[in-house]
Amino acid sequence: MGLGPGEQEVRKLQSTGGSTFTVSLPKPWVVEQQLKSRDSLRVDWRPSGALRITPLNMAENSVNHVSFDASRIPENSLHDHLMGAYISGADSILINFESALRKEYSAQVRRFLRSTRGFEIFDESEASIELRCLMNAGDMPLHASLNRMYLQVTSLIRDIISVFDGEDREYLADVEERESEVDSLLYLIERQMRILLGSHLVATKLNLTRTQALEYTNLARSLERMMDHAYTIAHLVLENPKITRELAGATSLEQIPEWQMALKELMINIRIRDSLRIENARKQLKQAQHILAIHEQDLLANHRQNEWMAFDLSLSESVRRLCAYSRDFGEILLNMKVFSEIQSKQYMV
Repeated sequence: MGLGPGEQEVRKLQSTGGSTFTVSLPKPWVVEQQLKSRDSLRVDWRPSGALRITPLNMAENSVNHVSFDASRIPENSLHDHLMGAYISGADSILINFESALRKEYSAQVRRFLRSTRGFEIFDESEASIELRCLMNAGDMPLHASLNRMYLQVTSLIRDIISVFDGEDREYLADVEERESEVDSLLYLIERQMRILLGSHLVATKLNLTRTQALEYTNLARSLERMMDHAYTIAHLVLENPKITRELAGATSLEQIPEWQMALKELMINIRIRDSLRIENARKQLKQAQHILAIHEQDLLANHRQNEWMAFDLSLSESVRRLCAYSRDFGEILLNMKVFSEIQSKQYMV
């Protein structure tokens, strides 16, 4: 029986000269790749110690296609199916539907396009829409997306503080767009990670191992959750136009600069990965969490008659959550640092 995808067999190494060793390749694999004698192969020595063999003529621009028949999926779920296709790495998406429902499905497609990066409508008719991705998965470095997410989160918090200090609430008018951009960057990173897992070409272009890509995705999720709480704080401010720094409660606002400094330090350590600096930032965040937890207990025990107690409590909880997700961010950085220092040793039995 010939070797097939996902199967294994053992082949012996043979010496063919002074410094050359050879191993035969399975014929079914050679036939599947449409190779012939004297064709070239790329050999990569992976960090794990494994060798990866790839035909040089392998198509670098192969297209992953998926199609949906709208009549066969649950009602109002097209957008979710499109997002699943996007994150899973589809490059081309065809949607078929009844022409009478075109307006309804077009609205869901437009919502999908607003939530993602790179996809455009390639072809459209009365009963179908074809979408194609114009962005290569290796074109956008993951660290650039992370930095953009960080800037969106921190700029929103800075504008919130400005409003507390008397600036116009128009500073927060675009909070929905900012939150949506962070979401779309997370979706992009998740898409890139899934494509990278199956494509060594993308992994090479992004200069990341699979483990690194996974941890970058975890960093992005932490930033997205921070944006969720920044978004919550912004809406608290917008829904309470009479609120001021004095009424909001000083304790919660005083911890925001501590969070800002610690997160900035952690972002720097994506690159340098200094254990001491990472741990110091995490301790700073833990202390802020402790102060906020005590503050919330005091509010519940002694300030129930305060008109703004509920506001202060919600604000404190969101700031505390910002600190918690930033500590998670730091823990991921430590995991990345330690993993990069692990060395494999083989012992003779």
